[in-house]
Amino acid sequence: MESETKFTRPTITEALNAWRQLLAEHGFATNLTWIFEENLCMEQQRATPGGFRFGFQTRFTPPDNDALDIAFDHFSDTGARMVFYRLGEVEPGQSVCILLCDPWFEPKREADGYVRRDDWKMSFHPGQANKLEEVTDLTRWLRRVKRDRAFHDLDFCMALATIDEIKSTAGRSCPTNVSRRRCSTACAACWASPPNGLLPAARWWPSP
Repeated sequence: MESETKFTRPTITEALNAWRQLLAEHGFATNLTWIFEENLCMEQQRATPGGFRFGFQTRFTPPDNDALDIAFDHFSDTGARMVFYRLGEVEPGQSVCILLCDPWFEPKREADGYVRRDDWKMSFHPGQANKLEEVTDLTRWLRRVKRDRAFHDLDFCMALATIDEIKSTAGRSCPTNVSRRRCSTACAACWASPPNGLLPAARWWPSP
């Protein structure tokens, strides 16, 4: 069996710099708005039976400023391919992006719209020059399609609820008194009693 290609995750700064450079090469805005599962707003297209359109909102469930950093660190600790995915652009010159992660993206190539960085085990999906609508009407967001729809790449995004769960562990003490901010070892104590069902490598502990 062929061994898996070795990779080294970039820092979030390195990844963002590469992402902005790629967007600029495509003529897209490099000012970024990052959204998460609760920000997505999928609605049925009346003109196209069975069709859907994507929008987003940040008014009703605004992400915290550190949401992207936590999601990036959480996904970086996995062996799965991470993806920076651009949904579209809103005024004034903002690219709306979302972070994805799953082995499902591994076979995706440039023909599928993905630019690969195998040394990072990351892919970048700049998308098309389409405009994205920001939903500000609460009724529309509450009536968004949440089930009985076709599978989509965006189903592998991070949820704000998961980020809150990760952050909530910062108030706990590590059972083995690990003297670093993030536990990076699968110690027996963590596996025996996983807080909130999180894997040990994804847990956040307070700084000593």
